Amino acid sequence: MSSEDHRDKYDADSLEKNQPDVGVHIVAEGKHKFDVASIDLVQRRLKQRHVQMIAIAGTLGTGLFLGSGKALSGAGPVGALIAYALVGSVAYSSLCSIGEMTSHAPISGTFPHFAARWVDPALGFAVGWNYFYTNVITVPVEITGAQILITYWDSNPNHAGIYTAIIIVFACATNIFGVRYFGEAEFMFSIIKLTMITGLILVGLVIDLGGAPDHHRLGFQYWKNPGILAGAQLEPQHVGLDRFLGILNVLVQASFSFQGMELVAIAASETENPRRNIAKAVRRVFFRILVFYILGIFITGLIVPYNDPNLLQSTGTAAQSPYVIAMASAGIKVLPSIINAGVMTSAFSAANSFLFCSSRILYGLALRGQAPKIFARCTNSGLPLVAVGFSSIFSLLALMNIQSGSATVFNWFVNLSTVGGFFGWGSINLTYIFFHRGMKHQGIDRTKLYYWNRFQPWLSIWGLSWCIFFILINGFEIFWGFTAAGFLTAYINIPLFFGLYFGWKFVKKTEVWKPEEMDFVTGIPTPEETEGPYYPPVGFWQKLAAILF
Repeated sequence: MSSEDHRDKYDADSLEKNQPDVGVHIVAEGKHKFDVASIDLVQRRLKQRHVQMIAIAGTLGTGLFLGSGKALSGAGPVGALIAYALVGSVAYSSLCSIGEMTSHAPISGTFPHFAARWVDPALGFAVGWNYFYTNVITVPVEITGAQILITYWDSNPNHAGIYTAIIIVFACATNIFGVRYFGEAEFMFSIIKLTMITGLILVGLVIDLGGAPDHHRLGFQYWKNPGILAGAQLEPQHVGLDRFLGILNVLVQASFSFQGMELVAIAASETENPRRNIAKAVRRVFFRILVFYILGIFITGLIVPYNDPNLLQSTGTAAQSPYVIAMASAGIKVLPSIINAGVMTSAFSAANSFLFCSSRILYGLALRGQAPKIFARCTNSGLPLVAVGFSSIFSLLALMNIQSGSATVFNWFVNLSTVGGFFGWGSINLTYIFFHRGMKHQGIDRTKLYYWNRFQPWLSIWGLSWCIFFILINGFEIFWGFTAAGFLTAYINIPLFFGLYFGWKFVKKTEVWKPEEMDFVTGIPTPEETEGPYYPPVGFWQKLAAILF
């Protein structure tokens, strides 16, 4: 047998192995528009290296690089560590859930369509518009963050509008040029971000162990003085309760750092060999969370005391980064400007990614009649241009910071988008519970999917439970100093989401799908249609590339 014949046989065996057995083919009525292959014109142009780097670092932005300082001052080193670990576990459960569903159905519309397909069409409508709104609002958040970072070098307020406009143009242009350019841009940005976060962790470790110019070994001294937990200053007479409230307060901030991790699944319909590549990406997410988030916040708590007054400043530049504060204290003078440039790159990259997400969600809704048909129009190269253009308009909201004040607008958008993100994660986990139940009822062997997790459905139950908790406690501090504006900002997403759900349910008379009614076949391409031949890496460089990408 020739090597070519062997590869073909290997791939055929792989496809057969990863094709789940379907007991009974349930086909939904045409009115649900599950089969949109004839009008879904996006093309699979994202390569394996694009997907893997997007999965690892696609949405690393200001939430991690700058927000970790706020988390440290708000809850202390151990409190921040607990908050990040808890939110990280919820993010991981959500990605495992969407990863398994995507490995079965790598199609446009992603998890809003999954919700409509396996839970209730009304839920898909509510989830889709909620997630579109969440991502499209996060774009100006990150653009505002990037503009504020530029003030590290140029603090002239008259230049803010110019810099904001330039960032908007570049973010929109990257998406308008097409998914291949988006993939290449994110590939380069991800390398920069990974290099920077890895470098910061190493520099932080060096500072802690006494390798900085001042040769002062820190160890765990800041865990002893001022301590491991900080209070929220809401109940100063009850120290234990105040520290607990400090951790709750940081949960919301930590979640903003994790938002967008599901981008890799949203891009599945435009990815080469989506089942194989998405499975590989999801398996690596646990280590990404452990190294970049958990280890990063752990090192932060070692090198800066939570009561350092510099942590309380809201410059929005690298000056408020705990790593820069530690470097300044240790006598390192060169790196802060480099860090600021890297964080600015990450903010732009995150804006770029969230704009991609919002446009693809809108496109998926339009394909199935849950958004105006015009948003489903594609160019000959497979770009949903109208959806991208409409989503890009919202980036102009970043110009509000010129008059309202950068920090005020930034915090307002963060609060609005974070709660929407909780609804997105919660819906993913809820949809997976229905998906798991439906597959089991219909005799479909999910262990033959390209990706499946042995801890399901318990992971999704864990994720859903905590998402409900996060939604309810978001903005709890408003009850210690109530204002109508603060209350609306914290909780307006709840009536908005359920208004979308019940509104569509009332108009379209939808019903919750029963396990025996769920359609796992219509409009879903087979592995033979999506997966190309697999060629094992040969030689050192190919094997290294396979490990990295």
